[in-house]
Amino acid sequence: MVTKDFLLTILSEVKDPEVPVLSILDLGILRDVNFEKDEWSIVITPTYSGCPAMHTIEAEIHATLKKYQVDTYSISTVLSPAWTTDWITEEGKQKLEAYGIAPPVDEVDKRVLFSTPTVVPCPLCKSELTKMISQFGSTACKAHYQCLTCKEPFDYFKCLR
Repeated sequence: MVTKDFLLTILSEVKDPEVPVLSILDLGILRDVNFEKDEWSIVITPTYSGCPAMHTIEAEIHATLKKYQVDTYSISTVLSPAWTTDWITEEGKQKLEAYGIAPPVDEVDKRVLFSTPTVVPCPLCKSELTKMISQFGSTACKAHYQCLTCKEPFDYFKCLR
């Protein structure tokens, strides 16, 4: 018998193709799993509208459910409310840092408005002496930084709310 806990367990195998250490649960992309009208309803939300990874994520959800012989389900994408970095789990933030990507700082980057730079600690040496190299990193949801202490470049997962 398929249960919600079973589905959450197997769906935790579905990884974000852009940051493969994060599951769709870690990232907060998986919004809801419910049993309705004789089928499982799986609701996902992209990190931003038009995110190209969502097609791959949806295909991986299908493949994972097929692997575990879950047949009766639907997948829907919901855009509202919009995804926010608040939905990344604490475990997900730890995985990001261990992977070499600075997790979002708990504030929206208002530097453009107020000229006060956000302090983004280096995920490698933990130094707070860092500088932004580019507002866009390897993907649109990340910025590119460099540590001024260890000199290593790193991605920063932008805080979005």
